[in-house]
Amino acid sequence: MSEVTASQAEAHDHSHSDVSGGWLRAAVFGAMDGLVTNTALVAGVGGGGVAPRGIVLAGVASLVAGAISMSLGEYTSVKTQNEQLDLEVEKERRELERNPEGEMAELADMLRVRGVDDGLAEQVAAQLSRDPETALRLHVVAELGLNPEDKPSPWVAAVSSFVTFATGALLPLLPYLLGFSLLWPALLAGGAGLLVAGALSSRFTPRPWWYSGLRQLVFGAAAAGITYAVGAAIGVAVS
Repeated sequence: MSEVTASQAEAHDHSHSDVSGGWLRAAVFGAMDGLVTNTALVAGVGGGGVAPRGIVLAGVASLVAGAISMSLGEYTSVKTQNEQLDLEVEKERRELERNPEGEMAELADMLRVRGVDDGLAEQVAAQLSRDPETALRLHVVAELGLNPEDKPSPWVAAVSSFVTFATGALLPLLPYLLGFSLLWPALLAGGAGLLVAGALSSRFTPRPWWYSGLRQLVFGAAAAGITYAVGAAIGVAVS
């Protein structure tokens, strides 16, 4: 029976996408933020009547500053989350050392809540508590919803957000860098980037690609439209 069970488990082996707040969240957030930020910035500055050279200068400055800011923010956020988790793990470790019987009873209650019969819950809790590290991990996962052995890397999050923000922010600048002097090619490039980025993000969600792509395009278009109106109003006021 054990051989059959092991074979079945091996055949059923599968993996899941990153949902712990690591590279995927940072990459998606960075790409969307870079696209929306610089598409809106180009729209606002261009709407105010700034020359293409000034638009490129503002866009490049926004790209560099935004990528650095995103990277530092992601690193600090993930690092702080990990340090907070480490602190809670140590609290739970001390509690297990001071009150092992109470913690074992708490573990049995957790199993009962999940549908395990009373007697079996106590037996399983007693068996699992023989290994302090196993008991610690189970308590942390059950109480905090986080696995202390599966913490996201702050460096991965920082690099992911830096690269994707810079890539997204570069797209609306490409037409100017390629020699175009009109605003609409830049806005078209930014809109295309938003559509593609939204569609690609749907691979990690149950949403259809067209829904995610159009949703992001609408959000970006709203930001660009509002910024363009503000820029145009300021351009008229100071002219």
